[in-house]
Amino acid sequence: MMLNDPRSHGLWGKTAPAPPPTHALEGEVMTDVAIIGGGYTGLSTALHLGERGIGCIVVEAEQIGFGGSGRNVGLVNAGMWVMPEELIATLGADHGGRLLELLGNGPAQVWDITRRYGIDCEATPVGTLHAGVGRKGFGELAERARQWQKRGAPVELLGKDDAARMLGTHAFAGALLDRRAGTIQPLAYARGLARAAIGKGAAIHTESPALALERSGNGWLLRTPKGAVRAGRVVVATDMYTRFVMAEIARQQVVLPYFNMATTPLPEDVARTIVPGRQGVWDTKEVLLSYRFDRMNRLIFGSVGALKNGGAAVHRAWARTALRRLYPQIGPVDFEQEWFGSIGMTSDNLPRFHRLEDGVFAFCGYNGRGIAPGTVFGQCMAALLAGEIAESDLPLPVTRPAPAAWRGLQQLFYETGAQAVHLAEAGRDTFLKSVSFPKGAP
Repeated sequence: MMLNDPRSHGLWGKTAPAPPPTHALEGEVMTDVAIIGGGYTGLSTALHLGERGIGCIVVEAEQIGFGGSGRNVGLVNAGMWVMPEELIATLGADHGGRLLELLGNGPAQVWDITRRYGIDCEATPVGTLHAGVGRKGFGELAERARQWQKRGAPVELLGKDDAARMLGTHAFAGALLDRRAGTIQPLAYARGLARAAIGKGAAIHTESPALALERSGNGWLLRTPKGAVRAGRVVVATDMYTRFVMAEIARQQVVLPYFNMATTPLPEDVARTIVPGRQGVWDTKEVLLSYRFDRMNRLIFGSVGALKNGGAAVHRAWARTALRRLYPQIGPVDFEQEWFGSIGMTSDNLPRFHRLEDGVFAFCGYNGRGIAPGTVFGQCMAALLAGEIAESDLPLPVTRPAPAAWRGLQQLFYETGAQAVHLAEAGRDTFLKSVSFPKGAP
């Protein structure tokens, strides 16, 4: 159990296959490319460098998949939150078009890697359902469908009745079915990427935080507590978990907490009535909800919020209420696991590519869409470092990190706002029934 805390990785930590054996870096080593971070981007970069015969060493501060890669919902989505036309308006036709094509094909790359390397991660490439809440939500989905269909994407707008058949509930006004997408066990995928990268010659060192980076001759010297890596180039793949080296990567993002709760395995006759096609689901509300099944018929249900201090009781009461409203056939809701993590949000909800120094690069800012983007940006990074493409060929322009305005206040707003919304939706009486107070408390 990572951090010896069941709320850090929850169900994923319990059900993922064991990671490949790794150990802390000791002594000084040399390689072509040093990679900081053992999540999707760093591991995908290592795998695709290994496929090209380019040496690399990954240093990870904790364990493989410790950050967002091991805590997320497991929805493998195509594209970003931003609609295609808005994305192109922000990035321009060249970069925007390349990014949409790359991310639109992102899930296919995930499915391909899991097949080629035999990664046991419950890969379920059956699509996702974006559920519309009310007329406004359905209108948003209709516009999203129009823009993606204009680009030839296999997405389908479903009316209320068709959506109800696929979702197993009449609670939504409709849904957008994206056949490119699907679900995986996210920590299992990260560990599988690590195993595949090691098989291609990469070295991975866990419990080895990158403490300092300094120039050394024509390359770089990366220091960890017990060792150092000399490399010609460096990839910073820590995203919002960046701490000691190039910390400005984290400061440009606002942290949004997100939690998940997993029910005990549902009886087969009940599970068949809930999203029978096993698509992953999320809705159009600002404080959204998401849900999907695992292979044992556990229903994983989540939303914005942190399971700490008073938030745990509020969010748990909300989750029980919301599940009963959507699927009353479940009966009393019993959560087997609960956990939470963080999402890094950029100012325009789009990712970034940085050349931080000569030979030091980073992709970051996934805004809750890390699985497919992390995978394909790792492929891009490997191609760039191999000299197969130039920076001008990348799907993102080269930028410098810029600190997010009012970062602390925005983060406080996200958590307090989510608690307020969930408390209101759960209802005061439901919340009070779910909380145990000391004897004599008012």
